Amino acid sequence: MPKTTAGRPSTPRRKKPALPEVPAPETSDVRRARKIDRVLAETYPDADIELDFDDAFQLLVVTVLSAQTTDRRVNSIRPALFSRYPDARALAEAEPAVVEEIIKPTGFFRAKTERIIALATALVDNFDGEVPPRMDDLTTLPGVGRKTANVVLGNGFGIPGFPVDTHVQRVGRRLGLLDAAALKDPVRAEMVLDRLIAKKDWTLASQRLIWHGRRCCHATKPACGACSIARWCPSYGEGPTDPEVAAKLLRTEGRA
Repeated sequence: MPKTTAGRPSTPRRKKPALPEVPAPETSDVRRARKIDRVLAETYPDADIELDFDDAFQLLVVTVLSAQTTDRRVNSIRPALFSRYPDARALAEAEPAVVEEIIKPTGFFRAKTERIIALATALVDNFDGEVPPRMDDLTTLPGVGRKTANVVLGNGFGIPGFPVDTHVQRVGRRLGLLDAAALKDPVRAEMVLDRLIAKKDWTLASQRLIWHGRRCCHATKPACGACSIARWCPSYGEGPTDPEVAAKLLRTEGRA
């Protein structure tokens, strides 16, 4: 019989999927990728996660809530959510209607409410209410894939991880770091980028690509003429190349 918590069956853990194998990159590709990362580090010296959090539990929940919305909206509801539900045990026992009302500004609030309560319940049932600092454990939690797990590991525990979101995929494609196969599979993209960037730099390298995607390399009109890594970009010219025109497209922050 499975272990029970408060008289209910424990939450079953998901089976860990096999990771895709990717070929070793050419030395020239590694050098180019690391040069790009060094220039982005100079361009965005303050690059950091733009979600607010006080601990690993909060980080895990707000990362799940950040799907299909902005960090700013998630940050706006964070104080109310965690003042009422400060830990996994409190959230696991929450009344869904109350949680829905708090997180409504983030969109898809009914599905997200169900997800974060299930997540909290799994933490209580399987990890004594604590967020585990291991990829294999994090990805057994409801609604937690490798991207979310890498965010928590890197920013909550200081364990290197390479979160791959839409910004990382887009910028990686334009830079020629990710091929068609990697663009179809974020986990494969993660494996490719892991081989290109030194492990100690994974978390910040991901964050710098995200910042660049939010501030300069936009989805519809990248600011090519104002891009600090334009000389290494095979997609240069997808957006305006005139420096003055491109400069008007730059964003000073990425939370909007």
